[in-house]
Amino acid sequence: MIIDIDARSDVPIYEQLRRGVIAGIANDELAPGDRLPSVRALAVDLGVNLHTVNKAYALLRDDGYITMRRGSGAVVAERGAGAADAPGDARIEGELHRLILEHKAGGGDAAAFLDLVRTQLARIYGE
Repeated sequence: MIIDIDARSDVPIYEQLRRGVIAGIANDELAPGDRLPSVRALAVDLGVNLHTVNKAYALLRDDGYITMRRGSGAVVAERGAGAADAPGDARIEGELHRLILEHKAGGGDAAAFLDLVRTQLARIYGE
């Protein structure tokens, strides 16, 4: 798995790391049970602060994407049996709410927003 970090991005580095791991899981580059690099090793490899990687891993753990095991580090969590079990559902709902409000405030309507969503779903799920 390769995570690209853009130091010039407005997106904080810990969030870029978080998104990179989630993308790796979604694209089957990371499977349940796969070990992630240690916090220290990933920080060194990416040239970022140890605390930045630690924060990304903590968020991934809190959202259920990874588990942290003493002695063996971060491991990709088992996937839930259904959508209700999906990690981060509450966070996704909050993000969707924010995005819908931004779209509406910019003059967009519900149909245009749904078109954007359908396009992204097809791109990611290959449908």
